[in-house]
Amino acid sequence: MVMQTRSLARRLARGLAGAVPALGTLRGKVTAVSGLRVEVAGLGHHLVVGDRASLLSREGCPILAEIVGVSGDTVQMLGFAPLDGLGRGSVAEIQLLGAAVRQTGLPVSDGWIGRIVNPLGAPLDGLGAVPSGPRRDLRAEPPPATLRARLGPRLDLGVRVLDTFATCRDGQRLGLFAGSGVGKSTLLAMLARHTACDVVVLALVGERGREVREFIEDDLGPDGLARAVVVVATSDTPPLMRREAAYAAMTIAEHFRDQGRSVLLLMDSVTRFCFALREIGLSAGEPPATRGYPPSVFAELPRLLERAGPGLEPSTPDRGAGQITGLFTVLVEGDDHNEPVADAVRGILDGHIILDRQIAERGRYPAVDVLRSLSRVVPGCNTPEENALTRRARALLAMGAEMAELVRLGAYQPGSDKAVDEAIRVAPRIEAFLRQERDERTSRVDSFALLRRALDERDA
Repeated sequence: MVMQTRSLARRLARGLAGAVPALGTLRGKVTAVSGLRVEVAGLGHHLVVGDRASLLSREGCPILAEIVGVSGDTVQMLGFAPLDGLGRGSVAEIQLLGAAVRQTGLPVSDGWIGRIVNPLGAPLDGLGAVPSGPRRDLRAEPPPATLRARLGPRLDLGVRVLDTFATCRDGQRLGLFAGSGVGKSTLLAMLARHTACDVVVLALVGERGREVREFIEDDLGPDGLARAVVVVATSDTPPLMRREAAYAAMTIAEHFRDQGRSVLLLMDSVTRFCFALREIGLSAGEPPATRGYPPSVFAELPRLLERAGPGLEPSTPDRGAGQITGLFTVLVEGDDHNEPVADAVRGILDGHIILDRQIAERGRYPAVDVLRSLSRVVPGCNTPEENALTRRARALLAMGAEMAELVRLGAYQPGSDKAVDEAIRVAPRIEAFLRQERDERTSRVDSFALLRRALDERDA
């Protein structure tokens, strides 16, 4: 992996120098290497935060790096690859390319569909180079709030529990909150295969390397990959690569949205993106604040998440607005759903889906906690009959959960309360409705029909 990363850095550094005719070369000297940070003197008056340079190791191997801080004539850099071979006196150089220094955009094209790439656009699937298109800025601004289109129609996710109890509209952003080992990846794979959309963009940020191939081949499958672009940065990559994976996936999704397409963006996980931001911020000298996260982490979150959603309102009525429907997973630490990242993400997005460990331990998948999950657009997008169905189902599930212990202990006598008796009869049928195999797809219309049948006493 280290050799592959170095080779990639070497190719990227050469591409940086050869993309357009160079107007000159800036050179500086490494004065210190500490942890993830490299300090370089001689470039502070020429570069800004975000510019990229090439660091030359003792063996002459170029290491792509990014400026994360400037102080006087000294800049602080972090590498996109391990810093092995760097020391005091090593050379840092950067080519002046036209009027700009940075070349950080992604050359996205429609030919990326069905491919697996790293955050810098290099192929990881062994199928050769990916087709190039016009470069898109990785730090693009979201569409102006007053000019972007409104949410589209209801989106058929193909998962019963979500289509009924957390109905999603085209262009909505939902958070998927879960602890480790609760079925999060399986639910993401179901969404990638079953959702009625044009393109799927899947970002695996800080994923375990062993699980990447298993997820792509077993969970996503050939049919899911055929309409998807997968961006991978495993947990052993430097923090810049893990951070860049989220930006790259969003940039790819924006490419297809601007064509008027319906895009499903699945990001796993926002928490690991924040971990990468924390490592970068602390290495750059930022003070730790909430639970060790520097302030820049919580400033960067809305800048990323607000880019998802509807595109600009189309100029002609015959052309629909493109939409990015975003589902962002949050890996809650210690099953604490009020930890800083979860709390911040919940306040930005348009709803949250909670996966519960106890439900998973009972063997019901997807392990969605219906009573704690919600979509903020449900009241206005479902019909009055559908809203009445879900309200009744929620009430029966809540009553059944409240009385379950008394029933198990034999402390409740049947016939004492009609509402409790109904909950005891109907709750198991609702639980059966919520259970769904990962290869099973149910349309939204069929989902409400099945829920209606589960609540109908005549079908008992």
